[in-house]
Amino acid sequence: MNGISRGTPAASPLTVEPWHILAVADVERALATGQDGLSARAAVERLRQLGPNEVESEPQEPWWRLVLRQLRDPLVYILLAAAAVSLTLRDYADAGVILAVVLLNAVIGFVQEYRAREAVRSLARLSAPHALVIRDGRPQEIASRDLVPGDAVELVAGSRVPADMRLVQVRGIAVDESLLTGESLPVQKGTEPMPNADVIVADQTNMLFAGTTVVHGRGRGLVVRTGSASELGRIAHVMREVGTTATPLQTTLARFGRLVGIAILGLAAAVLALGLFRALPPAEIFLTAVALAVAAIPEGLPVVLTVTLAVAVRRMARRRAIVRSLPAVETLGSTTVIGSDKTGTLTKNEMTVRAIWAGGQHHAVSGSGYAVDGRIEQEGRVLRADDSPSLAAALRVAVLATEVDPAHFEAGQLVGDPTDIALLVAAMKGGIVPSELRRQHPELDSLPFESERRLMLSLRESPAGPVEHLKGAPEVVLARCHRELGPEGERSLQRERALAVAAEYAANGLRVLALAYRHSSGRHLTSASLGDDYVLTGLIGMEDPLRPEAVAAAHDAHSAGIRVLMLTGDHAETARAVGKRLGLGDRVLSGHEIERLSDAELSQALRDVNCFARVTPEHKLRIVQQLKRADEVVAVTGDGVNDAPALRAAHLGIAMGMSGSDVAREASDIVLADDNFATITSAIEEGRVVFANIRKATFFLLSTAAGEILAIMVTVLAGWPLPFSAAQILWINLVTDSVEDIALAFEPGEPDLLRRPPRPRREGVLTGRLVLRLGGVGLVLASVTLGMFWYTLNATGDLTIARTVAVTQMVVMQFYHTFNCRSLDRSVLRIPLFSNRFLFISMVAVAAVHLSALYVPPLRRVLHLAPLDAAQWGLILLVGLSVVVGGEIDKLINRSLRRRLG
Repeated sequence: MNGISRGTPAASPLTVEPWHILAVADVERALATGQDGLSARAAVERLRQLGPNEVESEPQEPWWRLVLRQLRDPLVYILLAAAAVSLTLRDYADAGVILAVVLLNAVIGFVQEYRAREAVRSLARLSAPHALVIRDGRPQEIASRDLVPGDAVELVAGSRVPADMRLVQVRGIAVDESLLTGESLPVQKGTEPMPNADVIVADQTNMLFAGTTVVHGRGRGLVVRTGSASELGRIAHVMREVGTTATPLQTTLARFGRLVGIAILGLAAAVLALGLFRALPPAEIFLTAVALAVAAIPEGLPVVLTVTLAVAVRRMARRRAIVRSLPAVETLGSTTVIGSDKTGTLTKNEMTVRAIWAGGQHHAVSGSGYAVDGRIEQEGRVLRADDSPSLAAALRVAVLATEVDPAHFEAGQLVGDPTDIALLVAAMKGGIVPSELRRQHPELDSLPFESERRLMLSLRESPAGPVEHLKGAPEVVLARCHRELGPEGERSLQRERALAVAAEYAANGLRVLALAYRHSSGRHLTSASLGDDYVLTGLIGMEDPLRPEAVAAAHDAHSAGIRVLMLTGDHAETARAVGKRLGLGDRVLSGHEIERLSDAELSQALRDVNCFARVTPEHKLRIVQQLKRADEVVAVTGDGVNDAPALRAAHLGIAMGMSGSDVAREASDIVLADDNFATITSAIEEGRVVFANIRKATFFLLSTAAGEILAIMVTVLAGWPLPFSAAQILWINLVTDSVEDIALAFEPGEPDLLRRPPRPRREGVLTGRLVLRLGGVGLVLASVTLGMFWYTLNATGDLTIARTVAVTQMVVMQFYHTFNCRSLDRSVLRIPLFSNRFLFISMVAVAAVHLSALYVPPLRRVLHLAPLDAAQWGLILLVGLSVVVGGEIDKLINRSLRRRLG
């Protein structure tokens, strides 16, 4: 008996596993209890030993440690150093901007990590607040946290299961376990022990699990696991072990920050050394080197990142995707694999009758979900129940053998078993009014559906006397039928034909029910009264239909270079049928098969299989981990507690907003307001826009910094006067970089983003090709600026005017270069001027601010600038266009290379 001693002490009931293989008597013996429950004294002692029935939360970490952890980043170190230098130079505006950037990013990181920590805590909120238990032989209501193993708990329709239990009494009990297992339909439960110990949670039909909900029927269960030992507690433990996964963007920017920091410090040191070697005034060259380092540091990049993500969040909200973590937006754009739940995401989670076999003929049923605007057709002819006695008889049994109150459904209240609701909808499509039919045939007695019987029976009054209406699995119902209803009335049952039709429907992914009736001599039902003289009225095939847009969305994802995997708790045949319709192939790997595979074998299978059925939380987590090891960027969708570990482990967790649990939402980065897979694919474009705009802004910031650095280094090497003072370098940096780079965050997406493959996981913000282009832009900026500086100095002999020309030339060229950066491939002539209105406004602002520095005396004196005449302005504006010409030539070369190399 699985190593269980008859004398197992009550003090250690959690040592017995697994419970589902034990007979009820053995369960009672192992728990030292009975169906009348524990004594109050025994319950108190077990509560003292085992603790409360609560999911253990993660250890509390002080909030200040979370804050400090956000500052452990190379780019943050550089920014803090830049702020310190700016304060030394008394450049309080620049220091303020830098410190504000650091603070903003620390707050964002803190909120993200705090939210991830809350994911485990939300598991505890799934527990029912109270439970009806039997103690000392009497029913009493207690707080669920006080439940202990051995308690006998009463459950009725609508009850939230408060702990893991072994059922000992049932009457037609069915439980919605979708939150825990992903199973789309309520699971019928029984009390019989199961033969195999390795049955997954979704197939343990004699067990109830904490957090699930009783849909109909009633029962009594013995508590076997509480708190952290329950399935919910086990999932919480897995989530704590998973931790938080850094997004590709966070990893890329951390690496980028380190490289930029090293490069900038090296260049600043080189400028300082060259200046001292050339015997330039030490104070001046030191301030210039420091100012150059501050100017070169892309402190605007974190601001651009935040603004770009915030803009995308707003755009995605309009597409019904609510973002809970800013870096997740870009992750969506670089995703290479989406592991999607089936029920409610790819499908509507509304069972729909698709086919009816009645009178020996097939009938197709149109429409989708619970809407009643479809039709019943037979060979292209629309039929009503009045047109076909055999069809009418099948629909009549379908209505009278359901447990859903049709009056509630007709009033728009979708309460009850989805299968029963689907049967009512089909009857209404055939012209039957379910509430009226039920009123004409009042129920006398019933046998609810039980997993052992696999059928349900309703005894109802009729003008011809009591009639039994039978509904259940085809093989079970057909075994009790010897006749069937044909077009001309009753006839001998063509059993093989009926079984073939049922098999055909099942092969097409339909769930099949058989319907039958017989006249009864009694007015009460018992299990013993079931006979074998029923009359088959027909077979009904139903499915959870695909969302209309899901097929197109899956195709769009494929076109964008993204694999779609289906990870479902449903059965393999259902998964295969859905997978074929979505274009995912017909190969299915089940949870049992996954358990037998090594990591290497699973990794190989993941290359070829797109559909996974009967998967548990551990299976989903293992699939995600194997995909990550294969260097894939993984997004996972889910709605239940069972999805939470995978949601948290993936690079991007996407939860369902309508049907999803609080646990899934807390573990996710994005919440779909409409539970629709198509929303994911429509948001992919926004994610790609995010990274494209970050890349554009980074290219702009570093290419302009390269121009300033080259100009300073050339003048130091040549022994010329410096073209900019330290304050003027900071002014250029403040005027252009702090405005124009942010404007690039508002750039709309380019037309072909969704036709490009996902960005390689290890590709940085700047590619090798972009680094070469960056150097080219810096060379153009430096050479033109130095040419104008030298020309003006020779022409006027005035260093102040020459520096004013150099500063203005650099500002104007960076102004032009902003338009270059709107696209790294398309010509500026092909981009609508006003498609980014914020950019246009920022350009006007930059021009106004710089003009004020030239013509407002107090500001002009602080920056040591001079007013320019019309001729100087004309020459500056004209030669500044060289950066646009160079950019167009560079883009032409790049487009040619892309066409040649693919």
